[in-house]
Amino acid sequence: MAAKRKILTVFGTRPEAIKLFPLVHALAADDRFDSRVCISAQHREMLDQVLAIAGIVPDHDLDLMTPGQTLDALTARALVEIGKVLDAEQPDWVVVQGDTTTVMAGAIAAYYRKIPVCHVEAGLRSGDIHHPWPEEVNRRVVGGFAALHCAPTGTAREALLRENVDPATVHVTGNTVIDALHWVTRRIEQDPPLASGLAELEARFAGKRIIGMTSHRRENFGTGMQSIAKAVKRIAARPDVAVIFPIHLNPNVRAVMKEILAGLDNVALLEPLDYPNFARLLSISHLMLTDSGGVQEEAPALGKPVLVMRQTTERPEGVSAGTARLVGTDADAIVRETMRLLDDDATYAAMARAHNPFGDGHSAARIADLLAG
Repeated sequence: MAAKRKILTVFGTRPEAIKLFPLVHALAADDRFDSRVCISAQHREMLDQVLAIAGIVPDHDLDLMTPGQTLDALTARALVEIGKVLDAEQPDWVVVQGDTTTVMAGAIAAYYRKIPVCHVEAGLRSGDIHHPWPEEVNRRVVGGFAALHCAPTGTAREALLRENVDPATVHVTGNTVIDALHWVTRRIEQDPPLASGLAELEARFAGKRIIGMTSHRRENFGTGMQSIAKAVKRIAARPDVAVIFPIHLNPNVRAVMKEILAGLDNVALLEPLDYPNFARLLSISHLMLTDSGGVQEEAPALGKPVLVMRQTTERPEGVSAGTARLVGTDADAIVRETMRLLDDDATYAAMARAHNPFGDGHSAARIADLLAG
C-alpha cells in the first residue's frame, strides 16, 4: 500500500475556513491522506465560529493577531511562524485558499522549502492592484509559483493561462464555497435550532423585504464606508424594507456604521453571525448588498441578486451571468440600483433566475483527487 500523502492546510480568516472545511473533511475521510491543519487566526472570533460548527480542531494554532497590527508586521510573523510548522510537519503538499495575508505568507514559506503549493480558488483577477487591496497582489504572488491551481471557473483558468502558468497545473474544480453552503444547509435541515439566531428579527420585520448586508473591504475604509452607510440609511427609510447587517469586527467598519445607522427602526446592526445563521440570512433576504467576495458566490446559489459595492470585482463571472451588479461606493448609485431591484419585478426576476457559475457542490472531492495525483 502506498504511503499516505501528508497535506498541511493553512488558513486564518473566516472566509478561508468556510471555503476550506469541505476539503479538510474530504481529506480527513480519505485513506490516501494524512491531513493536518494550521491556522494563523488572522480572524480570531469569526474563525473560531466556523471551526466549531465544522468540527475542526487545528493541529497548530498560531494566534498571530495583535491590536493595531500592520500588514507588514502580520506578514513577517506569519511567514516565520508558518515556516516553523512546515519544518516540524514536513508535508508533501501545502494547501492555501484565496487571497489573504495568511495565504501569501503560507505559500511563500512552503516555496522557500520547495514544498509544492495547492492554491484553491486560483486565478481570480480584478486587474487593479489596489482593488481589492491587498488581496489582488496576494493572489498574483501565489499564482506565480503554485504547483496546483484549482480554478473555480473557466474565466479564472483563462486568467492564469494569460499569465503563462503551465496549463497542465491548472484545473477547473468549481468553488468549494458551494460545497460549504450545501453542507450547512443540510445541517440546518437536520437541526433547525442551529440557525435560529435571527428568529426574533424575522418576527420584528415580518411583512418587509429584507436586505442582507456585509461590508468590510480595506479599500472602502474612510469615505467609501461612510458613503455606503449613508446609502443604507436612505434605503432603510422605505417602510417596506428592513436591513440586517452583521458588522465586521474591524473598528474601521464598526465606528462608521454605528455612527450613521445605529438607532434606525428598519436597520438591525448585529454582531458577526456564525455560519449557519449567515446562511439563514442569505435565505431570508430579498437581495444582498456587499463588498465581500464570498457573498458574490453564495447568494446566487440561493437565487438572491447581489449588488457589489466595489469599483471592480475579481469575480466577473457573476456580473457576466447576471447574478451580480457592480455599483461602487457612490451613495446615489447604491440607492438607485437597490430601488430598481425593489420596484422593477422584471429586473429582479432576471437576476434571481440567472445561472450561478461558481460550482456544483463537488469541488472538494475533485481537489482531493488532484492532490492524490
